[in-house]
This record gives sequence, structure tokens and C-alpha cells, in this order.
Amino acid sequence: MFDVSKIDSNFAIETKIEKDDIKFFSIDNEPFKIYGVFKENGKYRRMPESIAKKVSEGVYELHSNTAGGRVRFVTDSPYIAIHSVMDGLCKMPHFALTGSIGFDLYEDNQYIKSFVPPYDIESGYEGIIEFEKNIQREITINFPLYSNVKELHIGLKDGSTLKEAEPYKNTKPIVYYGSSITQGGCASRPGMSYQAIISRNFDYDYINLGFSGNAKAEDEMIDYIKNLDMSVFVYDYDYNAPTIEHLEKTHEKMFKVIRNNHPLLPVIMMSRPKHFLTEDEKKRRSIIEATYQNAVLAGDKNVYFVGGEALTELCMDSGTVDNCHPTDFGFASMAEALTKVFIRYNL
Repeated sequence: MFDVSKIDSNFAIETKIEKDDIKFFSIDNEPFKIYGVFKENGKYRRMPESIAKKVSEGVYELHSNTAGGRVRFVTDSPYIAIHSVMDGLCKMPHFALTGSIGFDLYEDNQYIKSFVPPYDIESGYEGIIEFEKNIQREITINFPLYSNVKELHIGLKDGSTLKEAEPYKNTKPIVYYGSSITQGGCASRPGMSYQAIISRNFDYDYINLGFSGNAKAEDEMIDYIKNLDMSVFVYDYDYNAPTIEHLEKTHEKMFKVIRNNHPLLPVIMMSRPKHFLTEDEKKRRSIIEATYQNAVLAGDKNVYFVGGEALTELCMDSGTVDNCHPTDFGFASMAEALTKVFIRYNL
């Protein structure tokens, strides 16, 4: 790979990592492959900035949070370092910084370690993970769930091999749309969101369109999603629908618009991941299930419903931090329920 820092010192990375043989590479260049996000106007985003502005102020603020972002590559370097430049850092009392701000690393689909951010982080951070053996590894680094990434450089031992990773099995990504739960709150680290777990289970690519508090099935959002080239569409925005009436007005409408553009696309509808429901929550669940039942009665063979009871079957009422946002246990339970659907229907 061409090293531009040799002819332009402005591209050199200043690092406090004590490795004399370290060499940094921008993930924007080959052979790195970026998934789930793309670079636009100086930062990584999950959807185009111009469209996010049209949807709502909340979606605009959140669309550059890098939930679902990943970079993949193959190397035999005995260590891997990161140098990140970030903004929009999210700190919450019930959400680990390793999840909202941190990156984590997988080797050949196995979790190795997290790049733990310092609590006083202001504009990015560095970290390094060392290995016991110098062998070739396929690496996946997951991006933060609730923060913005402007730049990411990977540090490797100078002279190490660096190659492109194998592509995911699905040539078209799964698209997930929903609330803060979809975005990943409050996973302990990015690799524990339910989408990331499913991605590892099946070697599937995905796009995370979870918008904390701001998934309301707006017309502009529906129009954006309907034009995406996807292998499966999964949606759950019950928690963000401000009223039962809003959910009833928008839920089936969203399905019909997506279905009109994608006649054979598998569509999975989920109610909120909660085991014991209030009367209000039962009404909301019935609205979502009605969309499903109406589709089935109309002859649709590619629509599926997963209720909150199934999503929380493993954890029951012990899978959240606040009776809403899942812990890792809660996300594992959600992933298990969806994994059964993917296997049963060969999705």
C-alpha cells in the first residue's frame, strides 16, 4: 500500500503508543473494507446527510453515530492499534463507554478485546491489542454505537502482511430500522448489539438504521428505506411511536410502501422486546401483529412476525438496565429469537 505520509507530513499520525515499528493506515484506503457506514463530508454516516436533515432534527443528530459500522481486513501483525478522531461523544449513566464510544475487535469471528476509551475522552483516542502468535488473522473492528467517527487509522507492525478480508455471504445487507434498542443501547460493547451477533452467526452484512427516540416512520425515512438494495428488512419502532394512533397510522403503511418496491423481500416485524406487557403495550403489539396478519391473508409468503415475548425468551425480565434497553443478555436473547427465524425460513 502506498504510504502518503512519506511525501506529505500532514498525513503522518502522531501517536503516544510506544512501538518503534508501528505503521498507521487509513481505513479509507484499500485493502480495508468498510461496512454499515460510509464517509461523507468529513465523517462516517449511516445515511446521506441531506436525507437525514429532511427526516427530522433528531435523525440528523444521530445519523452520523456509527452504530453498525465495521472495518474488516486480514493481517499477520502481532498487534493491532487504532487512532481515532471523533466527536458527538455520548456519555450516559446506564450505558458503558465501551459501547457508546468504544471499538471492539474480533479475530476470525471470535471476540478478542475492546479498545477501551478513557473516561475523559474529548476528541478520539488510541488503543492497542497484542497477540501471542504471529499468524494471519481476519479482523473485524466494530465502530461505536452512539458516537461519531471522523477518522480511523489502523496501526500494524511495519512489514506485516495486509490483505482484503473475504466478503460477507450476503451480497445485499440486512437493513434494520427502529429505536434506541435497534441502535444498540445499552450493549456493553458494539459487538454485542443483536445485529452484530446475527452477523457473526450467519456471516451477513447489515445496516443499522436505529435512531434513539427518533424512529417514527416518517414519510422521508420510508422513502429512503424503500430504495435500499437489501436482502432482508427488519423493523421495530414501537417504543418511538408517540401514541397508539401514530403506530396504527404508520406501521402498515410502512410495510406496504416497502413491499411495493420489493415484492419478494423478506420482511420481519417485531414488537417491543418486553416479556410482561401493560394493557397499552398489548394494544401496540396487536397493531403490529395486524399488519402481519393482513399481509398473510393477502397471500404474502415473505413476511414474519416476532413478538416481544419471543425476543425476551432467554432473559425474561432480567435482560435490561431500565426495563427498556437491553443488556448483553437481552441482546443475546433477541439475537436468538431472530436466528431461529433465519434458520427456519432459510433467510
